Amino acid sequence: MEDTLFGRTGVYVSPLVLGCMMFGQKTDRANTRKIIDHAIGEGVNFLDTADVYGKGASEEFVGHALQRNGRRNDVFLATKVNGRMSEAQNAIGNSRLHIVEGCEASLKRLNTDRIDLYQIHRPTPHIAIDETLRALDDLISSGKVLYTGTSNFGSWQAVESLWASEKLGLSRFASEQSPFNLADRRAEREHIPMCQTYGLAFIPWSPLAAGGLTGKYRRTDEQAKGTRFGDETDPGKMKRFTDGVMDIADCLKPIAKEHGATVSQVALAWVSAQPGVTSPIIGPRNMDQLFDNLGSLDVKLTQDDMHNIDQIVQPGTNVADFYEASFKPNDHRF
Repeated sequence: MEDTLFGRTGVYVSPLVLGCMMFGQKTDRANTRKIIDHAIGEGVNFLDTADVYGKGASEEFVGHALQRNGRRNDVFLATKVNGRMSEAQNAIGNSRLHIVEGCEASLKRLNTDRIDLYQIHRPTPHIAIDETLRALDDLISSGKVLYTGTSNFGSWQAVESLWASEKLGLSRFASEQSPFNLADRRAEREHIPMCQTYGLAFIPWSPLAAGGLTGKYRRTDEQAKGTRFGDETDPGKMKRFTDGVMDIADCLKPIAKEHGATVSQVALAWVSAQPGVTSPIIGPRNMDQLFDNLGSLDVKLTQDDMHNIDQIVQPGTNVADFYEASFKPNDHRF
């Protein structure tokens, strides 16, 4: 497993990120530990979670696993803040109050004295960006956070934050985490070029289109229970499972057969091979899915493969809506 540089930080991270969203929800504590132990054993050193995943359960499970295996200092540990964690009026958003309280709570759940990458999960248009940046800079100065990043920011919002950091002399964001997969390639329009231009690591989430590009789903109105789409109840997320996604999965099958790989391994290998991509986030909920995801690293797509895939779905286009960046203007212009 060949590590890659994390933006311009000088830190090396694994070519795949172990996404921990399922831990504490679909995956119990014992299996979380097995997945984390095996992933680290195979060379994965980048773990990504968030406070809202399972209302803190994911962070707690990750912290417990790293305590048991004694590998905390061997991993680059990332989490996020923004989402509502209680009914308190200010327990949401990117204010100093919520960020500092969120950081302290995450440190406790993760059973660690530092967060390697602390990410703003979503922009909050009514909160001035300098409010957010100053809070994060203080956390870095205190040693509780090493690097900061964004998630689901529009390109203009990320660039505004970099400009504000430079003007105020504050620590800058090191990364952006956005959706990017063969069903939604819109990150190629601005996000990826923006990250390349400004030295940000680009971390794609949902590289398998929430499981739609695994090849395991059938063209039917009702999917099997126990699967991602079979259990989905959010109408917005259910709309991501389109005929277009199924068409892409079908078109990948001959390429997968030629490489002796699965459809999901080809889809994941394609994301990893794109210029500007640092490390895509995998989200296994069991060991079989982890084995399959890790196998994508052995798939080397040819130039002909890449050309043929571009004919299936054109660069910068989409057949499903994963893109979640805010299109609203900020209430406060810095």
